[in-house]
Amino acid sequence: MIATVLAFFSFIYRTKMTDAKKERSFIMVKPDGVSRGLIAEIIKRFEQKGFTLVAAKLVKASPELVQQHYYDLREKKFYKGLCAFMSSGPVFPMVWEGKGVVATGRTMLGETDPANSKPGSIRGDFCIDIGRNIIHGSDSVETAKKEIALWFKEEELVDWTPAAYSFVYE
Repeated sequence: MIATVLAFFSFIYRTKMTDAKKERSFIMVKPDGVSRGLIAEIIKRFEQKGFTLVAAKLVKASPELVQQHYYDLREKKFYKGLCAFMSSGPVFPMVWEGKGVVATGRTMLGETDPANSKPGSIRGDFCIDIGRNIIHGSDSVETAKKEIALWFKEEELVDWTPAAYSFVYE
C-alpha cells in the first residue's frame, strides 16, 4: 500500500514538473570568460539560483557557426569583429532549465555593456568593456529554442530532476 501511494505521488511530482518549470535558455561563456577561468563561477550562480543544467560542452566554434548564431546582428558595425572574437578560442555553451530561466538568466548576466551592469550580476562583477562581456544569454524563449538547436543535438540534452527540486519549487 505505501509503495502504491509513493508511486502515485512520484507520478504527480514528475507530471507537475512539466510546463513553465521546463522552460529552457541558452547561455554561453565566451572566449574571454573561458580564458579567465570563469566557467565554474557561472555554473555555480545558475545552480545556486535553482536552475538545472541539462547540457554543456567546451567547443571551438567555427566562424560559420558563430556567423549563424549572430545572424540577426549582421548589419551592425561590430558584427565582423564579434564573429572573429567568438571563433578565436573555446566557448562553453550550456542549456539551463527552470521556471522563468530566460528572463531571470538575462537579469543574472547584467546589461550587455558591463558599465551599465549592477554589482552582483555576472557582467557587473567580472567585466569592464562591452567587447569583453564574457557571456551570452538568450533574449526570449523563441530565441533560446533556435540557439539550443544550433549548438546541441537533441540527444545531448539530458532530461533529469535534481534531488533538490522540491526545495526550489512548490
